[in-house]
Amino acid sequence: MIRKIFSLIAICSLALSVWAADDAKITVPLRFDRYYTYEEVVKALEALHAAYPKLTTLESIGESEEGRKIYVLKINSPESGAELEKPGVWVDGNIHGNEIQAGEVCLYYANMLLTKYGKNEQVTKAVDRNMHYICPVVNVDGRAHFFEDANTMNSSRSLRIPKDDDNDGLFDEDGYDDLDGDGSICQMRIKDPNGNYKADPEDPRIMVRVKPGEKGEYTILGSEGIDNDGDGRFNEDAEGYVDPNRNWGYNWMPPYVQSGAGNFPFSGVGMKAINDYVAKHPNIIVNFAFHNNGGMWLRAPAEKSVTLPQSDVAAYDAIGKEAIKITPGYVYMPSYDLYPTYGDTDGQFFFVFGSYSLVGELFMRSQETYSEEVKAAKYNEDRGGGVERDREQLKFNDKVALGELYHDWKPFNHPVYGEIEIGGWVKMSSRLPHPFMLPELVHRNSAVVLLAAGETPEVEMNVFEVKDLGKNLKRVRVRLENKNGLSTMTAQAFKDKLYTQDHLKVTGAKVIAGGKISDYRLDQVSYKEEKPEIQFFAIPGKSKAEYEFIIEGKGEVKLEYVSRKAKNVSTSVTL
Repeated sequence: MIRKIFSLIAICSLALSVWAADDAKITVPLRFDRYYTYEEVVKALEALHAAYPKLTTLESIGESEEGRKIYVLKINSPESGAELEKPGVWVDGNIHGNEIQAGEVCLYYANMLLTKYGKNEQVTKAVDRNMHYICPVVNVDGRAHFFEDANTMNSSRSLRIPKDDDNDGLFDEDGYDDLDGDGSICQMRIKDPNGNYKADPEDPRIMVRVKPGEKGEYTILGSEGIDNDGDGRFNEDAEGYVDPNRNWGYNWMPPYVQSGAGNFPFSGVGMKAINDYVAKHPNIIVNFAFHNNGGMWLRAPAEKSVTLPQSDVAAYDAIGKEAIKITPGYVYMPSYDLYPTYGDTDGQFFFVFGSYSLVGELFMRSQETYSEEVKAAKYNEDRGGGVERDREQLKFNDKVALGELYHDWKPFNHPVYGEIEIGGWVKMSSRLPHPFMLPELVHRNSAVVLLAAGETPEVEMNVFEVKDLGKNLKRVRVRLENKNGLSTMTAQAFKDKLYTQDHLKVTGAKVIAGGKISDYRLDQVSYKEEKPEIQFFAIPGKSKAEYEFIIEGKGEVKLEYVSRKAKNVSTSVTL
């Protein structure tokens, strides 16, 4: 009963929060000075689709454990080609329920493509040349509960798959409790002369550890809560925990190896639905999964023991080395440089779907400054701590964020501990930028996605020689050039024979011989022994491939380049 009362208070309090959305009708162009609830994300997608019906398709691709729909907004200019014939760009966010600004980046990117189409040359080219698949909220239950319930900044990450965390035969029965009804789960402290903490002399809101032999003032009791199941522990069995970014199929490991993995790959019904959807769209060549926090661009692999082909690293670099210029303070590195993971998004997309996968870790808390100096943001400051940083962030809260990020310590009569104090950082802090900082964040990160779309493969075909060899034979030489930074097929996928390779096919006449040219000036050609009319290959970024065919007969001959990830091109010559 007490939990129901606390939940009701939390919901009522949240409705009054300045961070929560208002009741105004959602219109296009969308606003990005606030956060959208799950329901409003859906309304925003519907509004974009209604405003641009010729450029968009809105699809419900599956449902979550609690029955919420997972949406993908497809953006494409149908007049410039069919969907699966264009290089696909996948953009998703909010795979962890509390990482809500990731969803806002996805919405902003969709809004940018649509509202600037026909007005901005870069955007128009991306919509005409690429197929975009935008899934703003992967973990729809997690996002919904993050807004609706009282949480810490780190909770409501999990899929809503019940789990017995404390091995007592009960599931999710002892989560957090919003004791003071302020809509956030803050910290509890109790005065204790034998405690390990004291108030910081410069700012008594900050708790600092006492030195050996020094008298304490407080004991930190942890996050707000009570012992709901009577086992003598607090908050030890909250929702889940199944981490959706450890539940993909590639290199999945069981929970004793990878925490949060779930009982088996794709045990999350929404995760399986997304995987099945992506599998039906093999044209996807680059994908972004947005998270928070720390300011990073992470690429595959997630294990240091795995070495990528050098050409794939070069393709990644074409995006990553530019991305860190667009998002100052971010770093670009392999995922394993952060920590090794198993069953994650980038592994699934890269090794299973053959897509260049990038994880964008959004927002750096080090940007929350109150100083005369302009300080460079540093991702490694976001995953540590320190009294100096706490002091500056509290000044940022007080002077810049209008006191909305932190709740001062206030007395509370706890049913077990008695007189305690509750306070600290609220749920809409720490991992999330204040709304006034949101517009720049979503724009800069969307600019990186647009950059990547511009680097997807674009192949031009040129027949640069037709020569009569006599005896009814002609030599035809053709050049295929990829002008952009991403390969038409990852070298890893080529090596693993993940799917049918790119190929060049000659029809309309008999091909006597055919092969790859290593030096056309010296007539150096590696002829293929069987079926010379079809040549299999991939074209790395900023590269070209040249082929020669010896053809018997006369008439029109068609040369057709076919690729799963790049747009097909063809031409013909008359012999």
